[in-house]
Amino acid sequence: MVLLAGLTCLSTQAHTAPLQLQINGSNTIGAKLAPLLVEGMLREAGATDIDVQLNSSPQEHRITAISAQAEPIEISLNAHGSTTGFTGLIDQTGQIAAASRPIKDSEVEALKNAGDMRSKQAEQIIGLDGLAVIVHPDNPISTLDVEQIARIFSGQATDWSQLGGQQGKIRLHARDGNSGTWETFRDLVLTPRKLDLQADARRYESNSELSRSVSIDRNAIGFVGLASVDQARALAISSGDSRAMLPSKELVATEDYPLSRRLYMYISPEESNPLAQALIAFTQSQAGQDIVEQVGFVGQNISAMQVTPQPYMPDDYRTLAEQAQRLSVNFRFTEGSARLDNKAHQDIDRLLDYLQAQGKTQNKVVLVGFGDPRNRGAELLSRLRAMTVRAALVGHGIFVKDAIGIGDDLPVAANTNDDGRFKNRRVEIWVY
Repeated sequence: MVLLAGLTCLSTQAHTAPLQLQINGSNTIGAKLAPLLVEGMLREAGATDIDVQLNSSPQEHRITAISAQAEPIEISLNAHGSTTGFTGLIDQTGQIAAASRPIKDSEVEALKNAGDMRSKQAEQIIGLDGLAVIVHPDNPISTLDVEQIARIFSGQATDWSQLGGQQGKIRLHARDGNSGTWETFRDLVLTPRKLDLQADARRYESNSELSRSVSIDRNAIGFVGLASVDQARALAISSGDSRAMLPSKELVATEDYPLSRRLYMYISPEESNPLAQALIAFTQSQAGQDIVEQVGFVGQNISAMQVTPQPYMPDDYRTLAEQAQRLSVNFRFTEGSARLDNKAHQDIDRLLDYLQAQGKTQNKVVLVGFGDPRNRGAELLSRLRAMTVRAALVGHGIFVKDAIGIGDDLPVAANTNDDGRFKNRRVEIWVY
């Protein structure tokens, strides 16, 4: 196991100086999740005297410990934004970049001497993030699309009657500028449309405080983490041609829910720092993903969920919903191809472990492929994608019951932009 190999390095390598690691990047990850992942990795490595020093003002944290070999360990976490993580890799002041967005072409080019930064070794998806848009329980509005949400929070829509609701001035409630929840909302809703938050929005330091305020104001709207809806009511959200979806951990895990995104750590494929290697391996372990869940994000450990059959579903798909369960993982692909993306490569191992633990290795699995309408022969390509996943499973002793292609039906995102089309190019996993 890579994790054990990385951890062994902590106790077997001889060092005259402290073992050191620097992580730069996203505040969404660095504020709380990264320190807990580092602490978890150190405990699993047998380190002692672990001291976590959090400094939330400059967002710079320091963790010290003593390795199992009685060597000092020093780990620095500088959470000044995703871009600073890649800058740290470029100028070699950091070994890991924490990011709440994928690496840009310009950053890949600047790091070309460090190896392929889009390879599955370099790009590590460590968890998923999602949020709920909430209103007062008596608000008659039940669904909004992402475009409407952007219009509301930018001040372009100011009265509920403009959205089909009862007349009343919309009152905006938003997280404060230091919040990872705010960063998620801004990056998913406002920034892609080149919009800013309306200046008179009331800002909050906590999800719970914001949710309480929305729950007592009939004209209020806000956004919170999935676990903080409380007495308010979450809206079903749609994007493009997708059907409206209520927020849930399962739909964030599959990345179907529109207000979900990936959280990343990037590391050079040639990085030899044993602490960096051990941390990356720990983030992908079940224990690491449990920590992702504990912090309030959505982990990647797989579970089964029941899907309610609907009249609009194609016949084969509706039969699955009636007789089988869907797993909380999707496999996604690059445009026009049946080539798995990096998260899919990581998820194969998780899927194998789940199917073996649940006794689902012999003709209990159905793979359902989807595409986007930009590709001719979308139905054939969607089936080829399902067959790609099938081949990966068969190679590990999992015999699949069926692999079908739905084409560009049942989109989960808009097909008008690259991000939406990427979400629609997927393979779902169902089990009997």
